[in-house]
Amino acid sequence: MPAADHTPDQTPPHVPVLIDPLIEAVEPVSGLWLDGTFGAGGYTRRLLEAGADKVIGVDRDPSALALGAELKAEYGERLELVEGRFSQLDIYSSVPLDGVVLDLGVSSMQLDQAERGFSFSRPGPLDMRMGSEGPSAADLVNTASDTELADILHFFGEERAARRIARAIVAARPISDTVTLSQAISACLPHPRPGQMHPATRSFQAIRIAVNDEFGELIAGLEAAERALRPGGRLAVVTFHSLEDRIVKRFLQARSGTAARANRYAPEAAETRAQFRLLTRGVVAPDADETQRNPRARSAKLRVAERTSAPVTPIDRGAMGLPGPSDWWKEKR
Repeated sequence: MPAADHTPDQTPPHVPVLIDPLIEAVEPVSGLWLDGTFGAGGYTRRLLEAGADKVIGVDRDPSALALGAELKAEYGERLELVEGRFSQLDIYSSVPLDGVVLDLGVSSMQLDQAERGFSFSRPGPLDMRMGSEGPSAADLVNTASDTELADILHFFGEERAARRIARAIVAARPISDTVTLSQAISACLPHPRPGQMHPATRSFQAIRIAVNDEFGELIAGLEAAERALRPGGRLAVVTFHSLEDRIVKRFLQARSGTAARANRYAPEAAETRAQFRLLTRGVVAPDADETQRNPRARSAKLRVAERTSAPVTPIDRGAMGLPGPSDWWKEKR
């Protein structure tokens, strides 16, 4: 997810980030792939061009799938569009998948739509839902206690002034639009110096993450990919934030058997077969040419792994780096 808001002159929209190194890491591309974050279809198009027999494009945003009609007309039966969540990606195909691609976070297309309420720089209703179901950001900021809001801002936005901002939000209620929320946040924080991010950046990010349960969706999506991929199938994940990348990193370390032991004096755990084999050493970051062409790529990180033939086993969500107290996530399976 981009760390900063998008502005019209910042970058051409809908540019698939790290797509060249992604394709290189998963080659040869063939068989059935699933793009769990279809968006504007950039990753799907490249997968089809690279040799995928078929791509299932999944998105929880109906407007994204509507915009995919042109790509569907071009590729016909090679592209299937599905409205749904990537946390359930293992139910969208009756046969094992050859590959899964996830490009996380809010898209430039969504930020550009003022009526979606994602952007503090664009006046609009306070919505922030990636789909059309569930409580909106307005519901959250107008009903949560100051303690609940502070926890959301701290854990999901890494906002140091979380408690101060939470009290300011409660004092400004009712809040129904992005401008009112942005002003309430900005008014209780120091004026930013030149070059610093907008004061509302982290708060808007945190509220969006909470509204869409993005971290819960992410870990569920990684688990679903493990279930859905055939042996030898590839999983490629592009993240835009350190919290997202931490979850992906720990999941792949745990499932590939490369996680370090927290205590070297503790007894070694019983050896189990790894569900994934890492294909990228550490993370792949964009080069200078890509970041110059597409500023959105600055914070992007790519991790790629290959599914083994090991059976699916339960995973300890508390060890996956999910933000917040670990018991928040224990029952969210």
